[in-house]
Amino acid sequence: MVKSVLETPMPLPKEAQPICRHIRGSHSFGVFYGENPLQYSVPIMLLEVSMLMVITRILRFILKPLRQPRVVSEILAGIIMGPSVLSRSKKFRSYFFPDNADFVLKNIGVLGFMYFLFISGVKTDLTVVKKAGRKHWCIALVSTLVPMICTLAVAIPLRKSMEKELAKPSSILGTSTLFALSTLPVLQLIIKELNLLSSEIGRLALLIAVISDIIGINCVIAFEAAKQEEGSSMAGLWYFISLIVFMISIFGGLRQAMLWIVKTTPEGKQVDQIYVIAILLGVVVAGFLTDMFGIAIANGPLWLGLAVPDGPPLGAVLVDKSETIVMDLLLPFSYTFVGMLTDVSSMSGNWSILQPIFLVAFIGCIAKVISTWLASRFCGMSLKESLAFSLLLNARGQVELLLFIHWMDFKMITIPYFTMLVLFTTAVTAVVIPLFSILYDPTRPYMVNKRRNIQHNPPNTELRIVALIHSEENVAGIINLLEVSNPTCNSPFSVFAVHLVELIARAVPIFIDHEKEGLDSEHTNLSSVHRALKHFEEVKREQIKLHCYTSITAKRSMYQDICGLALEKKASLIILPYHGEQLDNNLETEGVPSINCDVLAHAPCSVGIFVHRGSSNMHLLGTPSITSVYHFAVLFLGGADAREALVYADRMAGNLNVLVTVIRFLSNDSLGDNRMEKKLDDGLVTWFWVKHEGNNHVIYREVVVRNGEETLAAIRGMSSNNYDLWIVGRMHGINPVIIQGLADWSEHTELGLIGDYLFCSDLGSRASILVVQQQILRG
Repeated sequence: MVKSVLETPMPLPKEAQPICRHIRGSHSFGVFYGENPLQYSVPIMLLEVSMLMVITRILRFILKPLRQPRVVSEILAGIIMGPSVLSRSKKFRSYFFPDNADFVLKNIGVLGFMYFLFISGVKTDLTVVKKAGRKHWCIALVSTLVPMICTLAVAIPLRKSMEKELAKPSSILGTSTLFALSTLPVLQLIIKELNLLSSEIGRLALLIAVISDIIGINCVIAFEAAKQEEGSSMAGLWYFISLIVFMISIFGGLRQAMLWIVKTTPEGKQVDQIYVIAILLGVVVAGFLTDMFGIAIANGPLWLGLAVPDGPPLGAVLVDKSETIVMDLLLPFSYTFVGMLTDVSSMSGNWSILQPIFLVAFIGCIAKVISTWLASRFCGMSLKESLAFSLLLNARGQVELLLFIHWMDFKMITIPYFTMLVLFTTAVTAVVIPLFSILYDPTRPYMVNKRRNIQHNPPNTELRIVALIHSEENVAGIINLLEVSNPTCNSPFSVFAVHLVELIARAVPIFIDHEKEGLDSEHTNLSSVHRALKHFEEVKREQIKLHCYTSITAKRSMYQDICGLALEKKASLIILPYHGEQLDNNLETEGVPSINCDVLAHAPCSVGIFVHRGSSNMHLLGTPSITSVYHFAVLFLGGADAREALVYADRMAGNLNVLVTVIRFLSNDSLGDNRMEKKLDDGLVTWFWVKHEGNNHVIYREVVVRNGEETLAAIRGMSSNNYDLWIVGRMHGINPVIIQGLADWSEHTELGLIGDYLFCSDLGSRASILVVQQQILRG
């Protein structure tokens, strides 16, 4: 009987050796059945991720005081898990990383890098290059081309001492390009972590990184084509054909489909879930197609991400649905994969072959620092700032790791090379970021020693105000406050109204000047806020000049745009609506420091926090009834903030429709008085009283108290007067006796003790509150 083909044993070649591996099950029944969970694949995988996360958190805790970015801790955690440390133990490796686990680990790791690049592509808006000026192009080109030329100049003479694959022209091009570039996905995460998104240096670095990425994408395409052509000329031709077809399909077909999705999604509504799922699955399909055609597996997800319209609604929902999973679940596999390929012991005795590539990398970094520093100095940056900036552009991370793995696939480098490059990349980032943090203080530009406040604003001159708006609900309150603040033809207001919008699904923050770009800028559909303000300006044409802006940035960085604008426009007052934690996109922001607190801490001028409790449609157009009369109460507790509040109330008292009652609180027997503060208070109060002595619209009273309880009792007694607005100084210079016993009661520190009491207590009125802080000289 003839045996079938399946029954006939296949003869093995003489050089082949059979390998028997234990096939593990997926799940165990549990330790109570006498089974070892580590003998099953799923528990091992979960334990690997758990261990990496624990090690990462421990390293993060240890390294954070040293100002190390998150990526350094994650790479080091992967190295600790690898053969350099823990997996050096054969027992540990056999339990945690058995032979058949490498396949799963590698593929999930690559998947993590794919989705990381996809999210980075979604956040990237290449059109911001249109806003790049000569300064940006000068620094970007010099900081990219000069290091590239320097590395080529070093690499070419060293080719003879390099290994065969690394010495090829295509490999020289690839290595020279990598060490010359600054990549946006890496820089954006580090700049966001440093809370510099809206700082001048942060914006400059991100825009330069976008230009660098455009150069880098083209260099990577050239590198891939050269590698394909090394096999055969036809392979290079088919590579270009595949590349062109794929990019037309992505940017000509899929992008148009995604624009249609955005167009058909009702404003304020979420994108249909089926589209989100289809696009996220499309990441895997794009990776498969690019890998199949030899375009490189990471290019497909990146280009698909670039094709997605950035920002709401589509880009925002894609980032919202996937970013946490990618950054905290998939990328740990990527770092573990990198760590398993990193073996420090493999470098031993191989310095002679590692030296050429180390010199190329080292010269590339040094050339980048020097070229960026010189270009920045040429463009007008200070010595210290330009040096810090040149260090920042040398930060490296996830993109470099992925390219090192790609070089391994091309057999350009081996494990010793890979290990050296990973350690070099980690060391560079670990050195340059702390040095940058030492050299650059983002709050330094706002430290001014010139008085910019209401009290010292010359009479009958323009008063410059920066007014902030979080949502349409803030517009009525801001208009009401500006209206009763008594702008006149002799003392007009120049108001710089900034609409604050949280940055979502964008890597680069945007600051829009609507006088230059128009109210209907493509970046925002929130122009109704500015139109309402412009309508108010038309009513008060001779008294108020409005300038409209929109700031789209991360919440933690908003104060930088606010303080920067106030500094640039030489404003005397910033008006902040309370509470600013709820932005137009209605996202929860628990645990994030208040914008108001950040502005109070860094403002280059006086600050007013306005709690509006009036009707949202009251006087929206700036046309109040002629018979409307407002009654304001000024609680004068002494100190610089109280003096600023009194001067602001003095300006309001010039409005014929405003009644002002000033209540000065004094301590019994002058206990606790600061002699200098008391003298300044007496002088200003005397000036105010003499000025309004014959004014029936101004009332002045004094209350003597012995502690904070009596102060609050006096305020409660005034609540029956139905005031429309309470005006109070925030905190600086208050006699401690007047607020004795109140320090532990305060919940909202940005309002000060008395402002917080007015806000939280039920005084039986709907009076609005204005808390004033006078400029703090920090220069």
